[in-house]
Amino acid sequence: MLALEFGLALLVGGERPSFEFGFLRLIYLISVGILVGLVIGEIVHFVEDRVDDGPIEIALSILTPYVAYLTAEHIRASGVLAVVTCGLYLSRKSSHFFSPGVRLQAWAVWESLTFILNGLVFVLIGLQLPYVLGTIQDHHLGTLVIYGAVFSAFLILLRVIWLFPGAYFANLIRRRILHQNEPMPGRRQIFVVGWTGMRGVISLAAAIALPQTFENGNPFVQRNIIIFLAFSAILVTLVLQGLTLPPLIRALGLAGDTHQHPEEKSARRAVVEAALRYLNELRDQAQPELAGVYDDLAQHYRYRLSTLSQDGQLPTDGIGPEFYNRYIEVSRELLRIERQTAVRLRNERRISDELLRQLERELDLDESRFLAKHG
Repeated sequence: MLALEFGLALLVGGERPSFEFGFLRLIYLISVGILVGLVIGEIVHFVEDRVDDGPIEIALSILTPYVAYLTAEHIRASGVLAVVTCGLYLSRKSSHFFSPGVRLQAWAVWESLTFILNGLVFVLIGLQLPYVLGTIQDHHLGTLVIYGAVFSAFLILLRVIWLFPGAYFANLIRRRILHQNEPMPGRRQIFVVGWTGMRGVISLAAAIALPQTFENGNPFVQRNIIIFLAFSAILVTLVLQGLTLPPLIRALGLAGDTHQHPEEKSARRAVVEAALRYLNELRDQAQPELAGVYDDLAQHYRYRLSTLSQDGQLPTDGIGPEFYNRYIEVSRELLRIERQTAVRLRNERRISDELLRQLERELDLDESRFLAKHG
């Protein structure tokens, strides 16, 4: 996207820069774009630290990318890099300034918003496609279809080929520089990742961003062909690769692997063990008549820890994964009984609709937690 942005600036401006000018301009785009993103991110972080209101914080998270992009574009820096930098910075800091309630609300809003915007973009391109085809007068439809198929095949092949050395260098960086004990993925896994390179909104947005005219007023006649090729690549990758992905995974023997990633399992063990240690410390300092509270909580965490036992070994207290799985199932069944009872109370006019919604929300949050644990 940065290369496209740099090329568009030269294309629209009609400049023929020297190597030195092009290099300095690229450095300016990158450095100032990153700086703008960091500054906007720090300002938003400062505001978010002092606000604890879901609607306000969600609205701020929606407006922030536009502020970062427009600010960078105003000073002729990279708006794309400013948005990416600001997003990465705030994502890193969000664990500190988002409360649990706001985080749940923001997650739901952004999931819905992303789905709506993706769908809207494809609706718009579908409406624009007849116009694009109508303006391409010097090519027959059959020729355009061939161009689109060849272009799509080239993109698919290029991604699959590139991923093999890319995976090797990424793994080398993680092991040698980041000192992470990460095994090299197999060829089958790399090939599947290469096959999942579906094109989408970003490719489409890049094509539509091309100018319709040059600075001298002459039309950019290749623009509609580029948009058609982008649409062809999106259609081919979504339909061909999307529909063939499940049988490909099964054919390569990668289906049915539901085990947790070692990094995820290690992280889950670490957080549960840290909580358990803290509980034991609190119990040692608690009054004797309150020891049962800490024992009950500690037993619950030991149940969770039993599902994360390493190398299939059960914990020394004899609590196995089957025990905790049954605990989850019974807990979910109890939540269902609670939900049915709350609805019955509303139907009998013993509680209001508002109170029912509050009870349902609490029960839904509890069940979502159990679903996340139980898969």
